[in-house]
Amino acid sequence: MALQLIIGNKNYSSWSMRPWVLMRQAGIPFEEIQIRFDSFESDSVFKRRVSAINPVGKVPALLDDGFAVWDSLAIAEYLAERFPDERLWPADPHQRARARSVCAEMHSGFGSLRNHCPMNIEASLPDTGQLLWRDQAGLRADVARLTAMWTELLAAQPADGLLFGHFTIADAFFAPVCTRIRTYGLPVPGAVQAYIDRVLALPGVRAWVDDALAEHDFIAFDEPYRLGPAAR
Repeated sequence: MALQLIIGNKNYSSWSMRPWVLMRQAGIPFEEIQIRFDSFESDSVFKRRVSAINPVGKVPALLDDGFAVWDSLAIAEYLAERFPDERLWPADPHQRARARSVCAEMHSGFGSLRNHCPMNIEASLPDTGQLLWRDQAGLRADVARLTAMWTELLAAQPADGLLFGHFTIADAFFAPVCTRIRTYGLPVPGAVQAYIDRVLALPGVRAWVDDALAEHDFIAFDEPYRLGPAAR
């Protein structure tokens, strides 16, 4: 049986984006099963369907011949072990530990960026981003930390490189952050913007973005700054 990846809406679900991009970019075959958001209440269709797959009732989840793995970082680790030839983590032990560290930091941190700038690939909200940048010190601190992290890692790579040279789990983990910075027009230095552009140009990321733009959904609870979708 092929691997099956259960995801939510591509426009909004940053956690779903991470393993999907990882597998697509690495060429790992899988079947996509999308369960679109309606509500996160216990009696919602989304919650009931996902809870039948994994006990926490959240996406993403990976099924390997019926065996469920949930949480994006656990899925990434499982895939790295299942497909060692894909080099999903760096080969060097120090670089591998650093990659794990920055992924764990992303996994548990950057709360202000998450809360104030929810992923919304279809939207363009630079005016909202300007106000948030002015008023939210936590957001500025989160972007400063990202800038310092990426700058340090990229300094050890070729000018056109990714965080650890070749594509790794770390780049997949930060791909949704790259879309957030673009959506809200958050200010970053030139080298960081160049990295963002490289990530957004990866075929796996482009494929996710194209699918997100084709959804045409408007989920009100995921859209705090708009009353409706953009005109097309």
